[in-house]
Amino acid sequence: MSATRRSVLGAAMAGPLLAQFTGAASAATAEPGTLGTVSEGWVEVRWTEQAQVLLDRFQAVVEAVAPAQLVRDAQGGAIRFPVRSGQGDPSAADPPRAHGDGRLDGGVDIRTPDGNVRVTGLEGALQDGLASGKCVVNGVDLGHQAVVRPGLDKGVLKTDSVPLGKPMKVRMTDVPLRPTPELVETFSNTFGDAGFTTDTVLAHVTAEGVYTPPPKA
Repeated sequence: MSATRRSVLGAAMAGPLLAQFTGAASAATAEPGTLGTVSEGWVEVRWTEQAQVLLDRFQAVVEAVAPAQLVRDAQGGAIRFPVRSGQGDPSAADPPRAHGDGRLDGGVDIRTPDGNVRVTGLEGALQDGLASGKCVVNGVDLGHQAVVRPGLDKGVLKTDSVPLGKPMKVRMTDVPLRPTPELVETFSNTFGDAGFTTDTVLAHVTAEGVYTPPPKA
């Protein structure tokens, strides 16, 4: 598998991993001290049957890179990543407006007969309902534009009841991830028929963490 094909496959697989946390775009434009922080968090990405078909097409086996953990149960396969850092606004009153940035620990190995793809250094950006970011694919830094659309309006948001301005536990469950037109086009140009469309749900994401609001001005 060529470096280009590995990079495209890596971006396609990394997109769902990055999607729940948001990146440089929002942080760079935010005023200092206006974003809250995320701690004690984790992100779990559970791929769908449609995504498994894509993996089977490449005869791919997915493994976790520690400290991420592979989860396999009756519902299928998933990988859970610790959150190294994060900042943003979960927009509890209007989840589709959530934005911020984050970094995940660990990574994922995608092993195929033609070569292995290791994705680490996951940093993600969520802005205006689109997820972008960067990662390291087989030791090469890879940045990419928006590759997935998180359906934040379809997820289930739960928060602790705490006094205004105090840290609270936030959990977002079962957020569907769909590819952007750019990902479908790039994948098709590299591998032929993508086998998925912008309506295909590639994964569901669940994330949890303690959100500490920014200090009052």
